[in-house]
Amino acid sequence: MFDGPVIADWLPLSVAALVMLVLAAALAGWIDAVVGGGGLVQLPALVIGLPKEIATPFVLGTNKLSSFAGTLSASWVYLRRIRVHAIMLVPLIAGAYGGSTGGAAISRFLPREVLAPIVLVAVIGVGIYTLCKPKLGLHHEPKHESAFSVAWRSALIGLVVGFYDGILGPGTGSFFVIFIVALLGYGFLQASVNAKVANLTTNLAAIVVYGVHGEVLLVLGLAMAAANIIGGLVGARMAVKNGNAFVRRVFLVVMGILVVKLAWDVAVEFWAS
Repeated sequence: MFDGPVIADWLPLSVAALVMLVLAAALAGWIDAVVGGGGLVQLPALVIGLPKEIATPFVLGTNKLSSFAGTLSASWVYLRRIRVHAIMLVPLIAGAYGGSTGGAAISRFLPREVLAPIVLVAVIGVGIYTLCKPKLGLHHEPKHESAFSVAWRSALIGLVVGFYDGILGPGTGSFFVIFIVALLGYGFLQASVNAKVANLTTNLAAIVVYGVHGEVLLVLGLAMAAANIIGGLVGARMAVKNGNAFVRRVFLVVMGILVVKLAWDVAVEFWAS
């Protein structure tokens, strides 16, 4: 579908593929800004759009560069308009970094086909839980007054979701959001702010790893990053303007897409074995 002469040696894809990837990055930036999960759009687009001879680390590194730029722009919009608390955010970031590092290390030894069915069940459970609680996350009502209670719960959320991001990845931002909503009592909008900053941490850690090894298609990554930034700015402004109910609806849509994606992965692995 995207065959054709490549643009240049340093940009090994056709014009049609480049346009598709830039548009996918913009959509992914919008989804990421609202509720997380833009990788469900951007990563498959890279797999489809790039030539098959491009090694997987280059695909992942380019994806992370684009995602980081979009998440950074969305975080900037959120942080200018919505207050965050260091007692919650700092442990969340620390846990996310540690969890992501550990997950990435373990992912080298644990086959992903073992994890996909487990995550699929978890995602379905999260979706059902959210649907059965129509008021969940519509109001920002923190559950814990003790700084210690908030801190250790935030660190645990960061550790668990960061570990998942390092070992598997799809829908990480959405998992950050739902755990913050369910365990800390935050509204969806307020949870998204903190999820963005935590996701920045996990993305940055990955970029450092891929960058050190030169596994990033820099020109393509920067082009997609620009589109991701635009999508992120638009998405963050829409989320702030429309509030918790809007973010909750987008969250449920993203969860549905994630269920379909993981179910497909599980089915492919089953029939291939």
